[in-house]
Amino acid sequence: MTEIDLTNPELYLNRELSLLAFNQRVLELARQDTIPLLERLRFLCISSTNLDEFFEVRVAGLKQQLQLGVNTPGPDGLSAAEQLARVGQLAHALVDDQYTTLNDILIPALAEQNIHFVRRTHWSDEQAAWVKDFFDRELLPVLSPLGLDPAHPFPRILNKSLNFIVTLEGKDAFGRESRMAVVQAPRSLPRLARLPREIAKGDYDFVFLSSILHAHVGELFQGMTVTGCYQFRLTRNSDLFVHEEEIDDLLMALEGELPQRNYGEAVRLEVADNCPTKVAEFLLRQFKLGQDDLYQVNGLVNLNRLMAVHELVERPDLKFPPFVPALPPALTGASDLFHTIRRGDVLLHHPYQSFVPVVEFMRQAARDPDVLAIKQTLYRTGVRSQLVDILVQAAQAGKEVTVVIELRARFDEEANIQLANRLQDAGAHVTYGVVGYKTHAKLAMVVRREKDRIRRYVHLGTGNYHAGTARAYTDFGLLTVNKVIGEDVHKVFQQLTGLGKVSKLKKLLQAPFTLHSGMLERIEREIEHVRSGKPGQVLARMNSLIEPKLIQAMYRASQAGVRIDLVVRGVCCLRPGVPGISDNIRVRSVMGRFLEHSRVFYFQNGGEPEIFLSSADWMPRNFFRRVEVAFPVEVPELRDRVLQESLLAYTSDNTQAWALQQDGSYRRLKAASNHKRRSAQDELLGKLTS
Repeated sequence: MTEIDLTNPELYLNRELSLLAFNQRVLELARQDTIPLLERLRFLCISSTNLDEFFEVRVAGLKQQLQLGVNTPGPDGLSAAEQLARVGQLAHALVDDQYTTLNDILIPALAEQNIHFVRRTHWSDEQAAWVKDFFDRELLPVLSPLGLDPAHPFPRILNKSLNFIVTLEGKDAFGRESRMAVVQAPRSLPRLARLPREIAKGDYDFVFLSSILHAHVGELFQGMTVTGCYQFRLTRNSDLFVHEEEIDDLLMALEGELPQRNYGEAVRLEVADNCPTKVAEFLLRQFKLGQDDLYQVNGLVNLNRLMAVHELVERPDLKFPPFVPALPPALTGASDLFHTIRRGDVLLHHPYQSFVPVVEFMRQAARDPDVLAIKQTLYRTGVRSQLVDILVQAAQAGKEVTVVIELRARFDEEANIQLANRLQDAGAHVTYGVVGYKTHAKLAMVVRREKDRIRRYVHLGTGNYHAGTARAYTDFGLLTVNKVIGEDVHKVFQQLTGLGKVSKLKKLLQAPFTLHSGMLERIEREIEHVRSGKPGQVLARMNSLIEPKLIQAMYRASQAGVRIDLVVRGVCCLRPGVPGISDNIRVRSVMGRFLEHSRVFYFQNGGEPEIFLSSADWMPRNFFRRVEVAFPVEVPELRDRVLQESLLAYTSDNTQAWALQQDGSYRRLKAASNHKRRSAQDELLGKLTS
């Protein structure tokens, strides 16, 4: 047989197009009538927010490549220019779908539930009077119209802020004849105002800030005639650039760079669809954008502002039913977590099982006089974090507290700088990891003196130490006092906080050293098992699959007869179902109420299965530019739980799953008429929650 070139670009799907396909699947959830109505509106908002970040980071990166003359194609063979062209086509289609979903599906469905967005052309006299008072009281004092003339150049526009371009006729008090002005809506103002019940027609009647301003914009230009007022919003490059090797203090450098995020290079312009062509072209010229960068929308220029409706409308019947995360049996009634963990490893599956034990673990450590030291990594924690409060208390109580904070966690940089300062003020040792590598591993270690010995109690997780996301993201956490794992975690913290050679770890796989090679070796091992007549199987679950060498390894494994099932929530660059190459590979994306966030890797290993949980996706950055860990689940009972709950339940899902096709498209899976409907998330809610 002629050996097949597994680097052939035709065997790889494009990362950016795959990410847009993911956002399309999020939007499909907004169309799904089996999902509660307000949750569907929330999914629409999430698709909009995701698209914002896609432009801020991914499209901005492609544009930078063009500017710098970087023409090296990726594994799929597409140049930056080719990618931008295809991205533009798909992104415009996605935006059109978003507004069609809002205007033709969700707004009519909300109206049937007495939730209305009242247009200014439909205001009653009483409503118009209330709006006028609201404008005079809330908006007028904080609005600053900016006329455009030789003395007033076009203002700097804040990233993703709401603005209005106003066309005018006439002269002002100084005899100036400006034809245009810009009105910037302060971010402090709510984008939605609820009409008082006594003048509303329904239970929940809202007016948009844009409608209020449109109705009264003339009052900002006394003596002149407003001939047009049009919303617009600019998206800018929001990636921070700090050359770490040339700075002395990363925290100070990031503090200096953060304000510039709001004024990066422009990448997208959104305008109301009634904006005249000449006005839109004028705006494009101001921001040095082309026609392909223009998105004309039928409604709000920022759909994410509708997220507030989910909170403002008190209709439990239109939301997901509440649930109470449960405790695993091992923790039920347990008051001393150290004693419980010594009796056996504890596996937590969030959000079905509570995050409280993780918080309590740290709280007991902070209060326990036998605890000598606490070490933890923090990537995203939230602004008001109980865990940070606990670390502060522990440091103030005189314990040795060491915290590795990743200052460069995208869009959380400012919050993490504040956390770093607060912890340092409390007396904790704070480091920012290793220059050139983001610390993405989720680790906490408690060092405790017990009679004549020192024990290390460890928590390892696939998700962040963030109580909020622990109720919305699916993740695993493991509490263990396993001696070898504790020693490995200790060595990782030594690397992060000190200097010296890398010590070999015995159980953990660690990026950037052994995680990539460890995954490759285990895939190759499955190939050898098949060649020796044993069954071979790989089951893996992750957020993104991009790394080319691992994709090639799975192609080789498929050719050898290894069965591979992948659950990839977002980006997948592997092309399944290619005859002779990936016939034995199936890829699916499962999406629903919770954001699928766990990373789980199963290898059949000739009947002696291995399962690893990890903080890392299969992406180049996770393997080579981050500090990550993958940790084994060795207790058979817990290993079986992970296999069933995180892999087999998802490969059996036939209601919330999409199957990746050979051409890169996704097909929504539906249960056959003679098959039971199965939803992994629903089954886990029923099985694990109270």
